[in-house]
Amino acid sequence: MLKIVTIIGARPQIIKAAALSRAIRNHFPDKIKEVLVHTGQHYDNNMSQVFFDELGIPEPDYNLEIGSASHGRQTGRMIERIEEVLLEESPDFMVVYGDTNSTLAASIAASKIQTPIVHIEAGLRSFNKKMPEEINRIMCDHSSTMLFTPTPTGLKNLINEGFSPDNKAPFTADNPGIFHCGDVMLDNSLYFKQFANEESSILRDLNLSGKQFLLGTIHRDNNTDQPERLNSIFSALNLISGENEITLALPLHPRTIKAMESKIERSLSIKMSGNPFLKIIPSVSFLDMIMLESHCDMIFTDSGGVQKEAYFFHKPCIILRSETEWKEIVDEGNGIIADANQQAMIDAYHYFQTNKSMLNFPPIYGDGSAAEFICAAMVKRV
Repeated sequence: MLKIVTIIGARPQIIKAAALSRAIRNHFPDKIKEVLVHTGQHYDNNMSQVFFDELGIPEPDYNLEIGSASHGRQTGRMIERIEEVLLEESPDFMVVYGDTNSTLAASIAASKIQTPIVHIEAGLRSFNKKMPEEINRIMCDHSSTMLFTPTPTGLKNLINEGFSPDNKAPFTADNPGIFHCGDVMLDNSLYFKQFANEESSILRDLNLSGKQFLLGTIHRDNNTDQPERLNSIFSALNLISGENEITLALPLHPRTIKAMESKIERSLSIKMSGNPFLKIIPSVSFLDMIMLESHCDMIFTDSGGVQKEAYFFHKPCIILRSETEWKEIVDEGNGIIADANQQAMIDAYHYFQTNKSMLNFPPIYGDGSAAEFICAAMVKRV
């Protein structure tokens, strides 16, 4: 039986892992044994445990309880602890997702002791190395044995960096296999949408049932840590919701809520407090987020995952960053990069309000079976 150690740590990785765990349980129970390791990068209950409970993910076999710290300190602690797990478990593969510090630390730990690495969401590039995530994903890709990319653009990026699509098994870090498989988050969005409709009460709780509303998320450190950017974003969101008298739901990351307390200008804070159309709430569960995404009119976000989910649910997306690794969304005309520019955000809102009926959402992220493809490829190419 194939043995894999799956490393998760941040909220999006926990959600992505649900797709692979479900595929193993439903289609490969006698072929793959999964050992789940939670680094504890996200340790807040709303950011972590609720997703295990809600999505039916098995409890982790290991919880490293690393917690938050500076990039270097957090990554160093993870490397040490993950290496101990890998030596204990001796897996055939270590599976990592995306581009977090957990992914970077796991890749370093595994490569040093020659544990083959499987990278899911490989090949994504923002081409901005000021982003910690860009460094993480590049370093992970170039130490991996099997790389699964969700989009044709991701595959092209890997080929441009020297990966060969013609490599044959057995795969190694020096002879890696690259695969276009579709997106595991599409697997999850399609699977859990029915459960969200049945179990989530978020629309009723926020008095949004049957109403038009907007959705926003803000969490990246270059937005939360820079007062000028944070104030520009919130000023635009306040104006858009207030002047157009449309509710804007803002489930916010704990980092953002904390940053607002010290960085939002007092005059803007007063305006926001007096705006009945601005609903600021703590971060929500995955099922609640699916309900908000699938029923809103438009999404503002600096999250890569939420950009994709907007596309999955055919919602226009205003991107609060200077670039995106999900370039297909912009190329298809369903996303506009506004960065933290107040006027650009307002202009993008009005553009989509006028043209949203003309948008088209081709199936660029696969058909909802990415996790099964990945499992089958791992089993076949051991």
